[in-house]
Amino acid sequence: MLKGIGASQGYGIGKAVLIKDINLDYSKVRYSDAATEKERLKNAADEFIKETQTLCESLKESAGSKEAEILEGHIMMLNDPFMLSQMNDNIDNGFVAEKAVDTVCNMFIDMFSATDDELTNQRASDVKDIKDSLLKILLGVETVDISNVAAGSVLVAKDFTPSMTSQINSENVSAIVTEVGGVTSHSAILARAMGIPAVLSVIDATKKISDGQDIIADGFLGEVITDPSTQEFDSYRAKQSDYIKQKDSLKAYIGKETITADGVKKAVYANIGRPEDVQNVLQNGAEGIGLFRTEFLFMDRNTEPTEEEQFEAYSTVARAMNGQEVIIRTLDIGGDKDIPYLKIEKEENPFLGHRAIRYCLDNRELFKKQIRAILRAAVYGYIKIMLPLITCIDEVNEAKAVIKECEAELAESGTEYKSVPVGIMVETPSAVFISDLLAQEVEFFSIGTNDLTGYTMAVDRGNSKVSKLYDAMQPSVLRAIEITIKSAKKAGIQVGMCGEAAADPRLIPKLIEWGLDEFSVTPSSILQTRKIICEYKA
Repeated sequence: MLKGIGASQGYGIGKAVLIKDINLDYSKVRYSDAATEKERLKNAADEFIKETQTLCESLKESAGSKEAEILEGHIMMLNDPFMLSQMNDNIDNGFVAEKAVDTVCNMFIDMFSATDDELTNQRASDVKDIKDSLLKILLGVETVDISNVAAGSVLVAKDFTPSMTSQINSENVSAIVTEVGGVTSHSAILARAMGIPAVLSVIDATKKISDGQDIIADGFLGEVITDPSTQEFDSYRAKQSDYIKQKDSLKAYIGKETITADGVKKAVYANIGRPEDVQNVLQNGAEGIGLFRTEFLFMDRNTEPTEEEQFEAYSTVARAMNGQEVIIRTLDIGGDKDIPYLKIEKEENPFLGHRAIRYCLDNRELFKKQIRAILRAAVYGYIKIMLPLITCIDEVNEAKAVIKECEAELAESGTEYKSVPVGIMVETPSAVFISDLLAQEVEFFSIGTNDLTGYTMAVDRGNSKVSKLYDAMQPSVLRAIEITIKSAKKAGIQVGMCGEAAADPRLIPKLIEWGLDEFSVTPSSILQTRKIICEYKA
């Protein structure tokens, strides 16, 4: 048995189909002249956009328009004048088109990889997908056709890029197994949208699994069984049948109130990164939005979004939620999430550096522009402001003073606005230790278990040598969560959770027992989370 990460639930049973890496060596390509190389690059970019648009249409059919936006984002990235101009500049310096693509894309990959944030890391995978696709076109290498594999195939590869995943015929593919990736990678997101079980981060999967080998992939436990016995086959077929019935039963939880079996009212909210994500939230019947990650409004562009652009994004979501809570996290950016136009200084240890609330308080005009946009958008719905990476009371008081300053400016200019509740992310041990004091200063807590687990366990979850320690079920992390919830309850303020652990079936009973009010999860986890809560009885 091989061990990995269960990134898309379900059970895949079938025969392994190995997808081998393609040779993209361009060392023998010779430079002719700048005009010729630029023309080659332009033709490759045009071909890439054409192919990706075709894949987008296919993906809309198989997974939905929201998931197709992943590939549409690839087109937007390549159309970025900065990216293409940098490639052309390299060609002027004597690089062949292939090396120009490789160099510029690697610059972006390094930039997006230098972060602790999984969603920002995913940008690195997107750029790698663009790079590989362009190199294939430039080198005339044929793309692996995975659209016509036989029924019952379990695809095994080092990684599945969004462009590869979009070609999958979900009727023929039983599961996906990769050597890299995690629950937030785009290959996992697309697999979940297409209903395909996925086990990722299986070390040396392409070496340990043979083409045509009988295989079972357990998307729950993150396990891969090779050459299963008759008994294992029968056991997993029964599990597979039960799971399909269970998925159908979840539809009954759309629009249902989240109340435990012994009558305690809870709420299941959703985490989003862009205004368009709200449609998926509504389809799955979330009772609010517990985390709107605003940093994505600042990415994939050459200038910061204007106050008006931000206002439009926030008010669009507020209107769509029709009076339900929308918790907007202020810009969580800094040394660990580099954005070129902000000219953020490189740091040796960005995880402990100038980021999130620290960066915003030192860049007051940028911060005020966002706050004013949020206050204006609050007129159109029920919005709350959430401050990230709080470690001391001074940060809270300073941020609240900025919010008051913005209110005064809007009032003076005669601009319509609305005051909003202010809360914090509890995601550092420091915030946990003074959570009783912080609870006196804010109107709600939201526990960010992703960072809280990393900081508490001193673990870089991107480091495979220590990632096994990255688990919210570690006793120290559980104790931190319990302390935070109890501090909030004692102070009489709302407490939610917006990290991945909010949807963890192992943890949900403990969170209910300790008194968590709101569980904010990815839209695809809403119904399962609600079901677990509704079935809970003390």
